[in-house]
Amino acid sequence: MLLKQFAQRKTLSHQLVQRSQLILAIAAGANNSQVAHQLGMTRGTVRCWRQRWLTVWPTLQAAEGDPEQESLLPELLAAVLRDQPRPGAPATFEPEQIVQIVAIACEPPTDSQRPVTHWTPTELAQEAVKRGIVQHISARSVGRFLG
Repeated sequence: MLLKQFAQRKTLSHQLVQRSQLILAIAAGANNSQVAHQLGMTRGTVRCWRQRWLTVWPTLQAAEGDPEQESLLPELLAAVLRDQPRPGAPATFEPEQIVQIVAIACEPPTDSQRPVTHWTPTELAQEAVKRGIVQHISARSVGRFLG
């Protein structure tokens, strides 16, 4: 069974292995409390994954029986076991922008004609705008990147 292979792979992320183990424990008849205790999770997490598995199980069964989709089964299973996008506002700053701001913090402020000996979040925010890395950013946001 593919799920057993996922649970034993050394090359998969810990999350995918643990979630595979969770599904296998559920399939073996364990209740949510037993699985939670066995894998060091909360019952709510186990309940969430049990429900998610029950929802996608018919689709996976159909793919397993279809010769055209059978080769895609590992990808489908991995997609089921991955985290889904979480609600909330999208990120305001791209990772590249954050890295560039952190890089500025590693430079001496005097290289940027700043009359300070150490960067402050305010000075970094002003410099990031001056260099065109971002259009605007608060000192508080800069502080979170460096904290």
